[in-house]
Amino acid sequence: MTPRPSIYISITNHGFGHAARTASVAAEIQRLNPEILLILVTTAPRWLLESYIPGDFIHRPRGFDIGVIQSDSINMDREATLQKLKEIREQQRSIIAGEVSFIQQNRVSLMLADIPPLAPVIAKTAGIPCWTIGNFGWDFIYGAWGGEFVEIADWIHDCFSQCDRLFRLPMHEPMSAFPIIEDRGLTGGTPRYNLEELRDKFGIKSSQEKTILISFGGLGLQQIPYENISQFPDWNFIMFDRLAPDYPNIIKITEPNYRPVDFMPICGRVISKPGFSTFSEALRLNTPIVTLTREGFAESPLLLEGIQKYSYHQIIKPGEFFESNWEFLRQDLQPPNQSEEMIKKDGTESIAQTIVNHFKTN
Repeated sequence: MTPRPSIYISITNHGFGHAARTASVAAEIQRLNPEILLILVTTAPRWLLESYIPGDFIHRPRGFDIGVIQSDSINMDREATLQKLKEIREQQRSIIAGEVSFIQQNRVSLMLADIPPLAPVIAKTAGIPCWTIGNFGWDFIYGAWGGEFVEIADWIHDCFSQCDRLFRLPMHEPMSAFPIIEDRGLTGGTPRYNLEELRDKFGIKSSQEKTILISFGGLGLQQIPYENISQFPDWNFIMFDRLAPDYPNIIKITEPNYRPVDFMPICGRVISKPGFSTFSEALRLNTPIVTLTREGFAESPLLLEGIQKYSYHQIIKPGEFFESNWEFLRQDLQPPNQSEEMIKKDGTESIAQTIVNHFKTN
């Protein structure tokens, strides 16, 4: 009996965005060919992966990178990040050996990575191709910080140079470390619930313009000024924060099978920080974006430029969110400044189809 075709999907351990966008691709692979065994290698929680992937998969909770250590979705700890990166670099030989052994035992024939630097090295050592997904590399983020991070960025650049193929997503940096680059469209999940049923189930009574999704990703945000919400009694604010207060106009979503993307079509705006996955899912659905600015993260200007080009939007300073009475919600959105050039939205589908085609011919 021939073994099932298997794909090893390695996902960076930073927030929920990388896991969400790559799990959406994994779900589409599974839909196109349920025979392909999905092995998701990430410390992202299983419930998050299950909210995107309806069928079976293997979850191997391993971390080969750290992203940026943060106390919440805005504040970063560079010193702790540097220490952890040094540890990973020192342990890379044993990490690689363990994963190569797993790949060979499970007869995996393809790796998809988003976007741990060690992934291409693991795949090359195991003798299988590594394809990556991303709009930035960690060498780009760390290199901008200077100092000891420059040497780390050079090491990561070398790791990425061993990749066989990059599916480069919109709103990207050049990603020059990667030898073969293919530009693809936006990735993300597809809403899966009837909108009227969602409104009924959660008691959402406000009009679309007055229905706001507040989503700060997996790391959340500690100091949301919830008292502002009481100033908008005829609005509804949808949140995935279990610690949010029980205001009558806050709709708290605590069931793990619901995702922010499921609510975007009924919302007039999504309030977020600069993050590819939230922006990408909102752009795919034409849901307007209100974003805080975010200092010290080299990806942020690219994302802000992207929504200014392609989305109705508002860009607000952190002070306007944390210290004002949210007057920005009563103001008009800015229109996209590039209506001529549409952004491609088929990344999830096109990447998954390429992977399925690979298994047909190999």
